[in-house]
Amino acid sequence: MSDFLHELRRRRTFAIIAHPDAGKTTLTEKLLLFGGAIQTAGAVKSNKIKKATVSDFMEIERQRGISVSTSVMGFEYRDLQINILDTPGHEDFAEDTYRTLTAVDSAVVVVDAAKGVETQTEKLTQVCRMRATPIIFFVNKLDREGLDPFDLLDEIEKKLSVKVRPLSWPIGMGQRFQGVYSLYERRLVLFQPHGKQQEEESIVFEDVQDPTLERYIGESAARQLREDVETIEVVYPPFDREAYLRGDICPVFFGSAVNNFGVRELLDCFVDIAPLPLPRQTEERLVRPEEEKFSGFVFKIFANMDPRHRDRIAFLRVCSGRFERNKNYRHVRLERDLKFPSPTMFMASKKTLLEEAYPGDVVGLYDSGNFKIGDTLTEGEVLHFKGIPSFSPEQFRYVENADPLKQKQFAKGLEQLMDEGVAQLFVHQSDGRRIVGTVGLLQFEVLQYRLEAEYGAKCRYEPIQLHKACWISSDDPKALQEFLERRKRDIARDRHGDWVFLAETAWILQTVQENFPKIRFRFTSEA
Repeated sequence: MSDFLHELRRRRTFAIIAHPDAGKTTLTEKLLLFGGAIQTAGAVKSNKIKKATVSDFMEIERQRGISVSTSVMGFEYRDLQINILDTPGHEDFAEDTYRTLTAVDSAVVVVDAAKGVETQTEKLTQVCRMRATPIIFFVNKLDREGLDPFDLLDEIEKKLSVKVRPLSWPIGMGQRFQGVYSLYERRLVLFQPHGKQQEEESIVFEDVQDPTLERYIGESAARQLREDVETIEVVYPPFDREAYLRGDICPVFFGSAVNNFGVRELLDCFVDIAPLPLPRQTEERLVRPEEEKFSGFVFKIFANMDPRHRDRIAFLRVCSGRFERNKNYRHVRLERDLKFPSPTMFMASKKTLLEEAYPGDVVGLYDSGNFKIGDTLTEGEVLHFKGIPSFSPEQFRYVENADPLKQKQFAKGLEQLMDEGVAQLFVHQSDGRRIVGTVGLLQFEVLQYRLEAEYGAKCRYEPIQLHKACWISSDDPKALQEFLERRKRDIARDRHGDWVFLAETAWILQTVQENFPKIRFRFTSEA
């Protein structure tokens, strides 16, 4: 087998998604501990311990204890290169998460054992289902009292329209939590609070009917476990990897991420069953990872990862071929060649220089303003990767520069943060005023905070009454021109110069759609 194919087969790239507070960032961190990528875990949201979790490296994230941007982390485990994309759980940042899901091959969904399936989990799982992305569930916080495991599985199946198959099973919960039985490996793993996984007691039990089980977990827990395992074998389909890869069946693991428990079982099974880098659809054709020629797309842009250096990094998913440092690649939209002397790979906020990367890898490219989300790099072929969405905003404010002496910094900061996808900017055609549109209210705060912290510029917001912004187009240029004339005061352009209709109310939007049948109104704009 060639070196290229060997490297390709070593890659596993996945996202961790969840509702806020389900323990997603903690799980990410524990996976990194197993990979030896970090030595100590940061305490999440702890004022006593000043370390923040490894993957939350923006100041506002540290203060609020939430992830507001996707972090990319790579580590080696069992001779495989694992790439984790930790995503924001907060619904105001869902758009970033949706885009991230275009760059992964599978997902791990974290569910809080006490709260069950929450709204954000539903939305994000739906996006995975639309793409038939394989999903593994991790039911977290078993060291606390929670819902009955069978009730949880029912809820996951009903609310998320998926079929599940438990591959590990909890023994008790909360105060009575004794450990998990791995149905995948047929092993009993006993729980030690705040234990180190390698010191944990782990006993091979080919058969739970083995009479020595009582010695480890007691008579009543042993009886319950045997009944539960029997029920699982009868009620749930046997695990089938092909069905998992098609997205038809979702394995479920139980554990406690904060106690580092049940995480190794999840990781060991994941590296066995998770998909290799998958083909990607472009407007022109299907791109396969094993193709010789390099191609990749930008799914995220992050300005000022390190505020001491005004750096801006484009995150590129390698889709085919081998990416090499200092080699010329074609920027398809700009129609020019670029080369990258210092591409990076990430370990949370630490960056290391990269000589080459393979399909499935995420590469950080230093960017002086050449990239937008959705841009493609190739070895010359014109390709446009599909499915990287911008969503129609639901919250709107006029944005004004609050310090006339900082006009330059304000304009630059606004432009760069918009490139990053923090929010969307529209310019009103009638009066030239700038309008910021976001999916959630928290993004206004993040924008204001980052303009000041990273660019030394201040902004102020003014209210504007708007219901929706939607992109407009028409096959009939005359009809479009007439529409733009007639609705002049409701028309804006987005940052790419595309026409946008700003509807003040739902009723106006509906009326306008009826009155102008030749105009198409779109609520997502695919980059």
